[in-house]
Amino acid sequence: MKKLVSLAVAGLLASSLYSPVSFADNPVVQTLYTADPAPLVYNDTVYLYTGHDEDNSTYYTMNDWRVYSSKDMANWTDHGSPLSYKAFSWSSGEAWASQVIERNGKFYFYVTAKSTSLGRPAIGVAVSNSPTGPFVDAIGKPLVSSSWGDIDPTVYVDSDGQAYLYWGNPTLKYVKLNPDMISYNQSTGIVQVPMTTESFGVRNGNADRPTLYEEGPWFYKRGSLYYMVYGASGIPENIAYSTSSSPTGPWKYRGIIMPTQGGSFTNHPGIIDFKGRSYFFYHNGALPGGGGFTRSVAVEQFTYNADGSFPIINMTTAGPQPIATLNPYVRTQAETSAWAAGVETETTSDTDGGMNVGFIDHGDYLKIKNVNFGAGAAAFEARVASAGSGGNIELRLDSPTGTLVGTCAVQNTGGWQSWVTKTCTVSGASGTHDLYLKFTGGSGYLFNMNWWKFSAN
Repeated sequence: MKKLVSLAVAGLLASSLYSPVSFADNPVVQTLYTADPAPLVYNDTVYLYTGHDEDNSTYYTMNDWRVYSSKDMANWTDHGSPLSYKAFSWSSGEAWASQVIERNGKFYFYVTAKSTSLGRPAIGVAVSNSPTGPFVDAIGKPLVSSSWGDIDPTVYVDSDGQAYLYWGNPTLKYVKLNPDMISYNQSTGIVQVPMTTESFGVRNGNADRPTLYEEGPWFYKRGSLYYMVYGASGIPENIAYSTSSSPTGPWKYRGIIMPTQGGSFTNHPGIIDFKGRSYFFYHNGALPGGGGFTRSVAVEQFTYNADGSFPIINMTTAGPQPIATLNPYVRTQAETSAWAAGVETETTSDTDGGMNVGFIDHGDYLKIKNVNFGAGAAAFEARVASAGSGGNIELRLDSPTGTLVGTCAVQNTGGWQSWVTKTCTVSGASGTHDLYLKFTGGSGYLFNMNWWKFSAN
C-alpha cells in the first residue's frame, strides 16, 4: 500500500477541516490496511490489536494480526505481527476478528480462523506472556466450532472472576470460560441469546433477520451496566448497542452509536476507558485504495451521557487530542508516529530487535505529535542503515514544510540492515511542537531508520 499512500497523502491531509497546524491523525495506521480493532488497556499503555487486510483484496483476505501501542493516544508504535493463522495447525487461513485479554499475567488471544477440516470459520485461542507476543496456540484445536456463524469473539472477565466469551453472526452466542481461559463450562455449554426486537431493535422489511444485530460484538462492563456493542442493520452496517444489568442478559436495545459512513460496508467497535477518558475504535475505508475489503482502524474520544448511554459518534480525520507530551530526550522507535507518509515498517535485525521504518523515498515523512523540547535541543541522533545512495533527515516543526531546525546526513552503510548511528546539530527546537522527520535525497529507496533521540542544550 506504500505507493498509494505516498501519492495521495498530501491531498488527504490538505483536505482536513481541522487545525491548520495539526494534520489529520485518523486512521491510526497508514502503512497497511487494518480492520476489526480490539483495544486493551494494560498498565499505562493501550495495546491495539487489529486484523490485516492484504493490499488489493477483493475478499476478506487476511493472513495475520497486528499490534500497536500508545501511551498518549496520538503516537502509535508498530510492534509487527504477534500471531498468524499459521500458528494454528488446524487453520488454513482467514485471520479475521479477534480480541486479547490479560489474566494473571498471561495474555489470551481469541481469534477467528478457518478450520481446514470443517471448511468454515472457528474460534481459537493463543497465549503469550507479553502483550506484544509472540503468541502460540493454547489448545491445538478450535475452542468453539459449532456453526458457520462462529466469528468475531469478544471476551470479558467480570468482577466476580467469571469470564464470558461472546461471538456470532447472525446470531449471538456465549459460553462461560473456565478459570484457565482456554476451555469453557460444559454443563452450561453454548448458549444462544434470544434475538428479540426488544433486545436488539427492529430491522424493517426482513423477516429472516428481524433484529438489527449483525456481527462484531464488543462486550464489557462499566459501573454496574453491561454493554453489548455491535455491527448492525445489515449491509452497509452502522454500530448500535444494547445494555443489561446482567452479563447474560436480557438485553435492552439502546440505539445507534455510529451511523453508516466511511466507505466500508462493515464496521467493528472497540471501546475502552484510559486515563480518565473514553475512546471508541472502529474501521472505515478512508486510506487511498480503501473500501470494504481494504479497511483502516480509527479512533474517537467521547463522553458517556449521564445515564451511561452513548452519544452519536461520527468519524473524523482529526482523531483524539494527545493526553501527554512525548519526551524527545529518550530513545524513540522510528516506528512510533501519529502519521507515516509513504514509508513501511519491517522486522529489524538491529541489536534491539523489533521493527524499523524502511522503503523510504524522497519526500516521505514521519509525524510525531506533541513533542516537548523544553528549553531547547542541541543535537539529534538516529540509527540508520542504507544499501542505496542515502539521503537526509530534515527535522521540521509543525508541518512537513515547517521550520527547519536541523538536517542529519545519511550515507550508504553497506546494507539495509547494516546499522550505524548518525548525529547532527539542532537549533531552534524549544517548547512543544509536532515534529516532522522529512526524508530527502535522490531516486530509489534512501535508507532505513530504527530509532532517534535528541540531546538537550
